[in-house]
Amino acid sequence: MTLVKGNVKTCEQLLNEFAATPTNPVKIVFTGIGDKDVYNITAPFEEEGELVIAGRTESRDSEHSNVYFFVERNGEWVPRENCPVLELQDPFFTKIAGELVLGGVQIFPHPTKEGALGWRTVFYKGSSINSLTEFAKGPDGMKDLRLVELKDGSIGVLTRPQGEIGGRGKIGWTRISSLDELTIEVINDAPLIEGQFIDEQWGGANEPHLLANGLVGVLGHIASFDQEGDRHYYPMAFALDPETAEVSDIQLICARKYFQPGPAKRPDLVDVVFSGGLVRNVDEGKAVLYAGISDAEAQKITIDDPFLRFER
Repeated sequence: MTLVKGNVKTCEQLLNEFAATPTNPVKIVFTGIGDKDVYNITAPFEEEGELVIAGRTESRDSEHSNVYFFVERNGEWVPRENCPVLELQDPFFTKIAGELVLGGVQIFPHPTKEGALGWRTVFYKGSSINSLTEFAKGPDGMKDLRLVELKDGSIGVLTRPQGEIGGRGKIGWTRISSLDELTIEVINDAPLIEGQFIDEQWGGANEPHLLANGLVGVLGHIASFDQEGDRHYYPMAFALDPETAEVSDIQLICARKYFQPGPAKRPDLVDVVFSGGLVRNVDEGKAVLYAGISDAEAQKITIDDPFLRFER
């Protein structure tokens, strides 16, 4: 289908236009990790015949996170036995050339700002969770780097520069022929997708899906500060043509108020929903969104499949 794009819209405009009603919000219960919070999770993925969720696990008063791999036991999710624990934030996964590719955000002491932290995206690959080995790093200061295997076997790369090029954060797109080509130079040279965010707001990709017709459906987030400095993060989606880099308009797919009430890591993070992953049920026209809520917990919720209209 042809992707028709209109004007860039703000978080406030998208929220006013949002008319769907997400249903059945469910808190995902994690145990076996002491009093730590688990949030910014992946959608479940299959490993050796069982479903696994990777989740950011940390103390309420800390940014120092570990990624644990959880499996469901009697309605609760517990750390999978004999699995690695990765010193990362905000995990994500995909499958490329039959291998599991997993990534997350690595923090480190900032090279020039005393007492501050820097960050970068790190990628691992392997035939299974236990065989994951690091194979690439993104540029310092870049989160929300994502990969997707395309119909022809090439790999789409979604980037999220900030600063001189991306401002508070805009999405870029490029293609490589193999994971060996995933270099910092390639990532930095990815052209920005125009007309998605006003300069005062920002966004990023969280989970790209290869659609049945070869388009890429992108689950992402769009975010803003209010006048008090509080953050507002909304799950959104759009479609991208990998041949032309044309995109559809961004659509909101949910908001914090549709989830169950719960704690927040800090007062400025109450209205934060971080898109983790999407499990599509095409036959019913629905999808289950897995998300981090208020940087303190994880929930899932049923929404209209945001990508179905691009496949028709």
